[in-house]
Amino acid sequence: MKYKTQISSSTSNKDNFDEGQVSADPLELFALWINDAHQAEIPEHNAIALSTVDTGGKPHVRMVLLKKFDSEGFVFFTNYNSPKAKQLSENPKAAFVLFWSLLEKQIRVEGSIQILSANASDEYFDSRPEGSKIGAWASPQSQPIPNRQYLENLKSDFEEAFQDKPIKRPDFWGGYLLKPDKIEFWQGQPDRLHNRIEYSLVEGEWRIQRLAP
Repeated sequence: MKYKTQISSSTSNKDNFDEGQVSADPLELFALWINDAHQAEIPEHNAIALSTVDTGGKPHVRMVLLKKFDSEGFVFFTNYNSPKAKQLSENPKAAFVLFWSLLEKQIRVEGSIQILSANASDEYFDSRPEGSKIGAWASPQSQPIPNRQYLENLKSDFEEAFQDKPIKRPDFWGGYLLKPDKIEFWQGQPDRLHNRIEYSLVEGEWRIQRLAP
């Protein structure tokens, strides 16, 4: 079954969130919830706090945009020379969280990381606005730079280099697929007695259980 980030759906019933009634497939519930956030016009409703761990066991977290999800997992894009990319190459495990305070909903996802195919990364890069394409070339992501003007100069240099030419994807930029093995849905309730439903992947099957708040 295929899923899209934008999916038409009625708003889920907050009083009807029970482990015995949710979908057997967590991606179906994920689709419903992220669509609720989209219809509520929450800015950057697909912004995720992505966590990685370095070889010393130190965790790192930053916001990135979730660009796609389907039955295989969750896709985001970044610079392959960035610290997060280095950490993912050394320890291909990651987690992220979505939180929408307006809806009193949160989704936590944990899983393993794969580099997206070059074709898939090319397809997404080609869909980006021209300015974002230039930005991918111009930014030595997370590296120290002397000042803002240095970055603006790089931008101008690449704008000139690609003038009247297709802007191809740089080899150092592309996507990752997070293949989930655990997904938790949290829903705010009165008196701090929140709903928490956890999906765990065991021998290829999703197992569902309720967790205490």
